[in-house]
Amino acid sequence: MPGTCIIGLQWGDEAKGKIVDLFTREHDIVVRYQGGANAGHTVVVGGEVYKLSLLPSGVLTPGVTCVIAGGVVMNPAKAIEELDELAARKVQDFDNLLLSDRLHVIFPWHFAEDRAMDRNTSDGENIGTTGRGIGPCYRDKVGRSYAVRLGDMYRDTFPDQVRHIVTEKNRVLASMLPAEEFKPLDADAILREYRAYAERLQPYVTDTTEFLLTAAEKGKRILFEGAQGALLDVDHGTYPFVTSSNSSGVGISNGSGVPGKYIKLVMGVVKAYSTRVGGGPFPTEQDNAIGQRIRDQGNEYGTVTKRPRRCGWLDAVAVRYTARLSGVDSICIMLLDVLSGFDELKICTAYEIDGQRTTVFPSHVDEIRKVKPIYETLAGWQEDLTGARSMEDLPVAAHEYLDRISQLLNLPVELVSVGPDRAQTIPVLAGSSLSV
Repeated sequence: MPGTCIIGLQWGDEAKGKIVDLFTREHDIVVRYQGGANAGHTVVVGGEVYKLSLLPSGVLTPGVTCVIAGGVVMNPAKAIEELDELAARKVQDFDNLLLSDRLHVIFPWHFAEDRAMDRNTSDGENIGTTGRGIGPCYRDKVGRSYAVRLGDMYRDTFPDQVRHIVTEKNRVLASMLPAEEFKPLDADAILREYRAYAERLQPYVTDTTEFLLTAAEKGKRILFEGAQGALLDVDHGTYPFVTSSNSSGVGISNGSGVPGKYIKLVMGVVKAYSTRVGGGPFPTEQDNAIGQRIRDQGNEYGTVTKRPRRCGWLDAVAVRYTARLSGVDSICIMLLDVLSGFDELKICTAYEIDGQRTTVFPSHVDEIRKVKPIYETLAGWQEDLTGARSMEDLPVAAHEYLDRISQLLNLPVELVSVGPDRAQTIPVLAGSSLSV
């Protein structure tokens, strides 16, 4: 069974968690390989709603090994909070959870830096950070001097490491904040807090790179769970309005440590429309009654932040770019039910930039800001789709909408989702391994 990866192809919030949960049953191992607690996944099982931001969505399936790999940055308090919540709901006992000793740990100085730093670009537009210390932690990871990996917390040098970092961070924060707002970090208090976290998490900590390499060599079925969306990739997304890690398909190997030759299937997850949180260009945004209607019908508010999402029509130019970037083999189209009731629907099939038509997604944010979307209009439908359980249950207009997306992306549709529950999922491809 080949390694499989599930990746969001837009600006995040594509309902990847549901697809990961569904496909976990067909795998031995599920891996979260990048991002942090800024990635909210909602999974609904039998009417029960589970909201996860750090643990892999596959944690809801007993008997599957869940791995948080070295490419992730972890807030240990949040990890423990999610473990305790799931344990209280008697989900499972987590004997099969593994945390990489290589992953980087978020500390109080990262939260302080996130609050202190100007998170706007030079022209004043907000980047859209969640304020959870993710960016500062990744910055320290690359800078190396002030980084702490999970494995460091079990070494005798950990106290000296923290005291050294706190001394330096206090100097930085004192220069960044007004005197009345600066509260020095207390190294001893941080050590007490994080030693308790380390003790609680120790049973799960291991070299996950070695574990995953061995599993891949033995032919174990591994599912890689992407976080955020490919348009937020730090290198290939709408920079600087991006996340701090490689959230497209190019990040699978560097985040997990598993070479690309073991990854044989990549599924892209696409909303039937587009959303975005925070700043940055959004060519198909509908800052009008249409956008508000999509927001209301789709409950488009962040799982983690609760922020209202910007909403608009599906952008096939952007999705085709991220599908190519991520090596996608098939797509899952989510939240199709949200579009019920519209008389007509639009899909952006090309851009006009400075009077020139193009189907190439621009590499620079200034060019994306110039985009005038070129739309194709399709008939809408009035039927409620939430009860559909097969393609035969969908109206003709919904079939035509799905077919057009498939044509524009040159990719087959694997699944269609018409609601949050596991059962509200329709297999499309003949021979799909999914049995809902």
